[in-house]
Amino acid sequence: MKKRILIVGPINMDLVLKIPRFPIRGENLYGESLKVIPGGKGANQAVAVSRLGHEALMAGRVGKDHFGELLMDGLRGEGVEVRYVDRDLEAESGTPIMLVEPDGTNTGLISRGANGRFSVESAAKLAEPIRAVDLVLLQLELPHEPIAEVIRLARSQGKPVVLDAGPPCTEPFAEFFDVSVLSPNEFEAEALTGLSVSDERSALRAARLLLAKGPEAVVIKLGARGALLVSAGQERLFPAFRVHTVDTIAAGDAFTAALAASLVEGKELEEAVLFANAAGALATTKPGAQPSMPNRQEIEALLASAPSDR
Repeated sequence: MKKRILIVGPINMDLVLKIPRFPIRGENLYGESLKVIPGGKGANQAVAVSRLGHEALMAGRVGKDHFGELLMDGLRGEGVEVRYVDRDLEAESGTPIMLVEPDGTNTGLISRGANGRFSVESAAKLAEPIRAVDLVLLQLELPHEPIAEVIRLARSQGKPVVLDAGPPCTEPFAEFFDVSVLSPNEFEAEALTGLSVSDERSALRAARLLLAKGPEAVVIKLGARGALLVSAGQERLFPAFRVHTVDTIAAGDAFTAALAASLVEGKELEEAVLFANAAGALATTKPGAQPSMPNRQEIEALLASAPSDR
Protein backbone atom coordinates (compact mmCIF):
# COMPACT_ATOMS: atom_id res chain seq x y z
CA MET A 1 0.00 0.00 0.00
CA LYS A 2 1.27 3.46 -0.92
CA LYS A 3 2.38 5.49 2.11
CA ARG A 4 2.88 9.24 2.57
CA ILE A 5 6.33 10.54 3.49
CA LEU A 6 7.12 14.19 4.21
CA ILE A 7 10.66 15.10 3.20
CA VAL A 8 12.00 18.33 4.69
CA GLY A 9 15.29 19.40 3.18
CA PRO A 10 17.32 21.33 0.63
CA ILE A 11 16.54 21.65 -3.07
CA ASN A 12 19.56 22.44 -5.23
CA MET A 13 20.76 22.69 -8.78
CA ASP A 14 24.09 20.84 -8.88
CA LEU A 15 26.89 21.95 -11.21
CA VAL A 16 28.87 18.72 -11.66
CA LEU A 17 32.38 18.92 -13.11
CA LYS A 18 34.58 15.90 -13.82
CA ILE A 19 38.24 16.55 -13.01
CA PRO A 20 41.42 14.49 -13.59
CA ARG A 21 42.55 15.09 -9.99
CA PHE A 22 41.82 17.46 -7.11
CA PRO A 23 43.43 20.87 -7.70
CA ILE A 24 45.98 22.36 -5.35
CA ARG A 25 45.30 25.77 -3.84
CA GLY A 26 45.50 28.57 -6.43
CA GLU A 27 45.66 26.17 -9.38
CA ASN A 28 43.49 26.42 -12.47
CA LEU A 29 42.61 22.93 -13.65
CA TYR A 30 40.63 21.92 -16.74
CA GLY A 31 37.65 19.65 -16.20
CA GLU A 32 36.31 17.18 -18.73
CA SER A 33 32.66 18.22 -18.72
CA LEU A 34 30.09 20.28 -16.86
CA LYS A 35 26.58 19.01 -16.20
CA VAL A 36 23.70 20.90 -14.60
CA ILE A 37 21.69 18.34 -12.60
CA PRO A 38 18.87 18.73 -10.04
CA GLY A 39 20.00 17.78 -6.53
CA GLY A 40 19.90 18.65 -2.85
CA LYS A 41 19.66 15.96 -0.19
CA GLY A 42 15.97 16.63 0.46
CA ALA A 43 14.95 16.76 -3.18
CA ASN A 44 17.05 13.69 -4.01
CA GLN A 45 15.34 11.72 -1.27
CA ALA A 46 11.90 12.93 -2.36
CA VAL A 47 12.57 11.70 -5.90
CA ALA A 48 13.85 8.38 -4.53
CA VAL A 49 10.76 7.95 -2.34
CA SER A 50 8.50 8.63 -5.32
CA ARG A 51 10.39 6.16 -7.53
CA LEU A 52 9.93 3.55 -4.81
CA GLY A 53 6.17 3.88 -5.16
CA HIS A 54 5.25 6.09 -2.22
CA GLU A 55 3.72 9.56 -2.06
CA ALA A 56 6.51 12.08 -1.49
CA LEU A 57 5.62 15.49 -0.05
CA MET A 58 8.53 17.92 -0.37
CA ALA A 59 9.01 20.86 2.01
CA GLY A 60 11.77 23.46 1.56
CA ARG A 61 12.68 26.61 -0.37
CA VAL A 62 13.89 27.57 -3.83
CA GLY A 63 14.71 30.96 -5.28
CA LYS A 64 12.53 32.98 -7.62
CA ASP A 65 15.05 32.34 -10.38
CA HIS A 66 15.38 30.12 -13.44
CA PHE A 67 16.94 27.30 -11.43
CA GLY A 68 14.01 27.49 -9.02
CA GLU A 69 11.53 27.05 -11.86
CA LEU A 70 13.48 24.11 -13.28
CA LEU A 71 13.77 22.46 -9.87
CA MET A 72 10.03 22.73 -9.19
CA ASP A 73 9.19 21.40 -12.65
CA GLY A 74 11.60 18.52 -12.17
CA LEU A 75 10.07 17.50 -8.86
CA ARG A 76 6.56 17.65 -10.30
CA GLY A 77 7.74 15.52 -13.20
CA GLU A 78 8.90 12.88 -10.73
CA GLY A 79 5.49 12.83 -9.05
CA VAL A 80 6.61 14.77 -5.97
CA GLU A 81 4.05 17.00 -4.24
CA VAL A 82 5.55 20.52 -4.02
CA ARG A 83 2.78 22.56 -2.35
CA TYR A 84 4.98 22.93 0.74
CA VAL A 85 7.95 24.33 -1.18
CA ASP A 86 8.20 28.12 -0.83
CA ARG A 87 9.58 30.45 -3.53
CA ASP A 88 12.01 32.94 -1.98
CA LEU A 89 11.96 36.41 -3.54
CA GLU A 90 15.22 37.51 -1.92
CA ALA A 91 17.62 34.61 -2.48
CA GLU A 92 18.86 32.44 -5.30
CA SER A 93 18.23 28.71 -5.39
CA GLY A 94 20.82 26.51 -3.70
CA THR A 95 23.72 25.77 -6.06
CA PRO A 96 26.52 23.32 -5.19
CA ILE A 97 29.59 22.90 -7.37
CA MET A 98 30.53 19.22 -7.32
CA LEU A 99 34.04 18.11 -8.34
CA VAL A 100 34.15 14.44 -9.38
CA GLU A 101 37.49 12.61 -9.52
CA PRO A 102 38.19 9.59 -11.78
CA ASP A 103 37.44 7.07 -8.99
CA GLY A 104 34.00 8.60 -8.47
CA THR A 105 34.85 10.52 -5.29
CA ASN A 106 33.03 13.85 -5.16
CA THR A 107 33.83 17.05 -3.30
CA GLY A 108 31.34 19.90 -3.08
CA LEU A 109 31.34 23.67 -2.66
CA ILE A 110 27.82 24.78 -1.77
CA SER A 111 25.94 28.06 -2.04
CA ARG A 112 22.94 27.50 0.27
CA GLY A 113 20.83 30.28 -1.20
CA ALA A 114 17.14 29.94 -0.32
CA ASN A 115 17.82 26.77 1.66
CA GLY A 116 19.60 28.85 4.29
CA ARG A 117 16.44 30.90 4.83
CA PHE A 118 14.28 27.97 5.94
CA SER A 119 13.14 29.17 9.38
CA VAL A 120 11.35 28.08 12.54
CA GLU A 121 8.31 29.81 11.08
CA SER A 122 8.70 27.68 7.94
CA ALA A 123 8.81 24.59 10.14
CA ALA A 124 5.74 25.62 12.13
CA LYS A 125 3.70 25.73 8.91
CA LEU A 126 4.29 21.98 8.51
CA ALA A 127 2.20 20.93 11.53
CA GLU A 128 -0.80 20.13 9.34
CA PRO A 129 1.01 18.06 6.68
CA ILE A 130 2.89 16.19 9.42
CA ARG A 131 -0.47 15.04 10.81
CA ALA A 132 -1.37 13.63 7.40
CA VAL A 133 1.78 11.59 6.68
CA ASP A 134 3.11 8.22 7.82
CA LEU A 135 6.77 9.20 8.30
CA VAL A 136 8.97 12.30 8.30
CA LEU A 137 12.41 12.24 6.64
CA LEU A 138 14.97 15.00 7.30
CA GLN A 139 18.61 15.96 6.82
CA LEU A 140 20.90 18.61 8.31
CA GLU A 141 21.58 20.78 5.23
CA LEU A 142 18.88 23.25 6.30
CA PRO A 143 19.34 25.51 9.37
CA HIS A 144 19.32 23.32 12.45
CA GLU A 145 16.81 25.08 14.69
CA PRO A 146 13.89 24.62 12.28
CA ILE A 147 14.90 20.99 11.71
CA ALA A 148 14.71 20.48 15.48
CA GLU A 149 11.27 22.11 15.42
CA VAL A 150 10.05 19.72 12.70
CA ILE A 151 11.25 16.77 14.79
CA ARG A 152 9.42 18.15 17.84
CA LEU A 153 6.21 18.51 15.83
CA ALA A 154 6.51 15.02 14.37
CA ARG A 155 7.27 13.29 17.67
CA SER A 156 4.48 15.16 19.47
CA GLN A 157 2.12 13.60 16.94
CA GLY A 158 3.64 10.13 17.29
CA LYS A 159 5.16 10.08 13.81
CA PRO A 160 8.29 8.05 13.04
CA VAL A 161 11.26 10.20 12.04
CA VAL A 162 14.33 9.23 10.02
CA LEU A 163 17.21 11.74 10.26
CA ASP A 164 20.04 11.67 7.73
CA ALA A 165 22.72 13.30 9.89
CA GLY A 166 24.52 15.08 7.07
CA PRO A 167 26.41 17.23 6.54
CA PRO A 168 28.61 16.85 9.66
CA CYS A 169 27.26 18.57 12.78
CA THR A 170 29.36 19.18 15.89
CA GLU A 171 26.69 20.98 17.96
CA PRO A 172 23.51 18.94 17.56
CA PHE A 173 20.18 19.85 19.08
CA ALA A 174 18.83 17.31 21.56
CA GLU A 175 15.94 16.67 19.17
CA PHE A 176 18.34 15.18 16.62
CA PHE A 177 18.57 12.10 18.86
CA ASP A 178 14.81 11.84 19.48
CA VAL A 179 14.24 9.96 16.24
CA SER A 180 13.32 6.50 15.04
CA VAL A 181 16.52 6.11 13.03
CA LEU A 182 19.64 8.28 13.03
CA SER A 183 21.76 7.65 9.94
CA PRO A 184 25.15 9.41 9.60
CA ASN A 185 28.09 8.42 7.42
CA GLU A 186 31.57 7.98 8.92
CA PHE A 187 32.43 11.70 8.90
CA GLU A 188 29.06 12.65 10.34
CA ALA A 189 29.36 10.01 13.06
CA GLU A 190 32.77 11.44 13.96
CA ALA A 191 31.31 14.95 14.21
CA LEU A 192 28.45 13.81 16.45
CA THR A 193 30.59 11.71 18.80
CA GLY A 194 34.10 13.14 18.68
CA LEU A 195 35.39 9.63 17.97
CA SER A 196 37.53 8.76 14.96
CA VAL A 197 35.62 6.40 12.65
CA SER A 198 38.01 4.56 10.34
CA ASP A 199 36.97 0.91 10.42
CA GLU A 200 34.20 -1.43 11.57
CA ARG A 201 35.35 -1.48 15.20
CA SER A 202 35.48 2.31 15.55
CA ALA A 203 32.16 2.65 13.71
CA LEU A 204 30.61 0.25 16.21
CA ARG A 205 31.90 2.33 19.14
CA ALA A 206 30.45 5.48 17.59
CA ALA A 207 27.11 3.80 16.85
CA ARG A 208 26.80 2.54 20.43
CA LEU A 209 27.53 6.02 21.77
CA LEU A 210 24.93 7.56 19.45
CA LEU A 211 22.35 4.94 20.40
CA ALA A 212 22.83 5.83 24.06
CA LYS A 213 21.79 9.41 23.24
CA GLY A 214 18.24 8.34 22.42
CA PRO A 215 17.45 7.17 18.88
CA GLU A 216 15.68 3.85 18.49
CA ALA A 217 18.32 2.71 15.99
CA VAL A 218 21.54 3.97 14.43
CA VAL A 219 22.55 3.11 10.87
CA ILE A 220 26.03 4.29 9.85
CA LYS A 221 26.66 4.49 6.12
CA LEU A 222 30.20 3.22 5.48
CA GLY A 223 30.48 3.72 1.73
CA ALA A 224 32.44 0.93 0.07
CA ARG A 225 32.42 -1.01 3.37
CA GLY A 226 28.60 -1.16 3.47
CA ALA A 227 26.41 -0.14 6.40
CA LEU A 228 26.34 -0.79 10.15
CA LEU A 229 23.08 -1.26 12.05
CA VAL A 230 23.01 -0.88 15.84
CA SER A 231 19.84 -1.01 17.92
CA ALA A 232 18.91 -2.26 21.38
CA GLY A 233 18.59 -5.80 20.09
CA GLN A 234 21.15 -6.13 17.32
CA GLU A 235 24.49 -5.10 15.88
CA ARG A 236 25.17 -6.07 12.29
CA LEU A 237 27.46 -5.04 9.43
CA PHE A 238 25.94 -5.23 5.94
CA PRO A 239 28.67 -5.60 3.28
CA ALA A 240 28.49 -3.32 0.27
CA PHE A 241 27.17 -4.62 -3.02
CA ARG A 242 29.73 -4.91 -5.79
CA VAL A 243 28.82 -2.58 -8.64
CA HIS A 244 30.64 -0.47 -11.22
CA THR A 245 30.89 2.99 -9.65
CA VAL A 246 30.53 6.05 -11.88
CA ASP A 247 30.27 8.60 -9.07
CA THR A 248 29.14 8.58 -5.45
CA ILE A 249 26.96 11.70 -5.64
CA ALA A 250 23.70 11.16 -3.71
CA ALA A 251 24.39 7.49 -2.93
CA GLY A 252 23.71 8.27 0.72
CA ASP A 253 20.45 9.94 -0.24
CA ALA A 254 19.29 6.87 -2.14
CA PHE A 255 20.24 4.75 0.87
CA THR A 256 18.34 6.86 3.42
CA ALA A 257 15.25 7.26 1.25
CA ALA A 258 15.09 3.50 0.67
CA LEU A 259 15.58 2.92 4.39
CA ALA A 260 12.67 5.24 5.20
CA ALA A 261 10.48 3.70 2.51
CA SER A 262 11.14 0.21 3.84
CA LEU A 263 10.40 1.17 7.43
CA VAL A 264 7.12 2.89 6.52
CA GLU A 265 6.13 -0.36 4.76
CA GLY A 266 6.56 -2.20 8.06
CA LYS A 267 9.80 -4.01 7.24
CA GLU A 268 12.09 -5.05 10.07
CA LEU A 269 15.28 -3.03 10.50
CA GLU A 270 17.58 -5.68 9.04
CA GLU A 271 15.50 -6.06 5.89
CA ALA A 272 15.20 -2.28 5.57
CA VAL A 273 18.98 -1.76 5.81
CA LEU A 274 19.65 -4.49 3.25
CA PHE A 275 17.20 -2.85 0.83
CA ALA A 276 18.79 0.56 1.49
CA ASN A 277 22.29 -0.84 0.94
CA ALA A 278 21.27 -2.04 -2.51
CA ALA A 279 19.70 1.33 -3.33
CA GLY A 280 22.83 3.20 -2.31
CA ALA A 281 25.01 0.92 -4.41
CA LEU A 282 22.84 1.36 -7.50
CA ALA A 283 22.98 5.15 -7.18
CA THR A 284 26.75 5.01 -7.72
CA THR A 285 26.29 3.34 -11.13
CA LYS A 286 24.75 6.44 -12.75
CA PRO A 287 26.06 10.03 -12.87
CA GLY A 288 24.54 12.88 -10.91
CA ALA A 289 22.07 13.14 -8.06
CA GLN A 290 18.36 12.80 -8.85
CA PRO A 291 18.92 10.95 -12.16
CA SER A 292 20.79 8.23 -10.23
CA MET A 293 17.99 7.43 -7.79
CA PRO A 294 16.98 3.79 -8.44
CA ASN A 295 13.47 2.41 -8.69
CA ARG A 296 12.09 -0.59 -6.82
CA GLN A 297 12.54 -3.01 -9.73
CA GLU A 298 16.25 -2.18 -10.00
CA ILE A 299 16.79 -2.68 -6.29
CA GLU A 300 14.91 -5.96 -6.20
CA ALA A 301 16.90 -7.22 -9.19
CA LEU A 302 20.19 -6.46 -7.43
CA LEU A 303 18.98 -8.14 -4.24
CA ALA A 304 17.90 -11.21 -6.20
CA SER A 305 21.34 -11.51 -7.82
CA ALA A 306 23.27 -11.13 -4.56
CA PRO A 307 24.57 -14.06 -2.46
CA SER A 308 21.93 -15.47 -0.13
CA ASP A 309 24.12 -15.05 2.98
CA ARG A 310 23.86 -11.24 3.05
